[in-house]
Amino acid sequence: MNPYHYYRQFKPFNLNGHSRVTESHSLVDELQKAINGEYSAIACYKKLADLAPTEEERLRILEIRKDEKRHFKAFSAIYANLTGVEPSPILQEGCPDGYKRGLQFGFKDEQETVDFYHGIRDGVQDSYIKETFSRAAEDEQNHAVWFLYYIMKNKGRGYASRQGNYGAKGALAASTLTVPQMLVYAMQDEYLAQARYDRIIQKFGNVSTFMRIKEAELRHIAALQTLFQRYGIPLPQDQSQSYVTTPDSIKDAYGAGVQGEIDNISMYDTFLAYSLPEDVGFVFTQLRNAS
Repeated sequence: MNPYHYYRQFKPFNLNGHSRVTESHSLVDELQKAINGEYSAIACYKKLADLAPTEEERLRILEIRKDEKRHFKAFSAIYANLTGVEPSPILQEGCPDGYKRGLQFGFKDEQETVDFYHGIRDGVQDSYIKETFSRAAEDEQNHAVWFLYYIMKNKGRGYASRQGNYGAKGALAASTLTVPQMLVYAMQDEYLAQARYDRIIQKFGNVSTFMRIKEAELRHIAALQTLFQRYGIPLPQDQSQSYVTTPDSIKDAYGAGVQGEIDNISMYDTFLAYSLPEDVGFVFTQLRNAS
């Protein structure tokens, strides 16, 4: 995300010869709440990063913390333009001491913050304030996905644990790979995604997120089918229903989706480390980027 959108100077309105923006008290109150939230998240995520069990998780949480610092700076600048004074942030409820509880706290907080920022965005007229909160909400949603992934990872079990040698799990376990094998594993993994989202939609209804991803997976299958036809490789039988389970909750459904997409990216990264025909490499790159 381009940091320019967070750091560029907020341009106030000109109103009756004064340069300061005049907005409702409710916006000022919401800004103060947002500033307090970001200030508290910065402190909490430092603590959470220190508790992280792996370097990868620690660095990711610190990246999330950097986003919160950008939000804090942007919101503080808007507040100062609205009121003429710098904000005085207040540290909110304490961050849990344990790592797993901290992840759960972060996930819940990020999800609630997305809705809060959308509410601020929809309630103002100024285009810069709208843009700032819209982009901050996108960041917060991305943070929630990462926290959910680490929650699932630290449970010590994966939703695709039964996959064995099928799809991405099979590809990642293989010592060597040929192009036909890559195409078979890729198609199996796209079958798995379809089966996973079919189960989720069947249980929880037409959740827009999963509906959109399911449509995208159909396009991925079509792109791979073109390569199967071009290279004369028989399409593998779709056995994906044997390798997926129905999640117990919508939270578990998101966890299954996150894990599936991460495995899919890792699979295509593995494939792209090989010397591939140009058209195969192009399709694999496109599918990886889509995931």
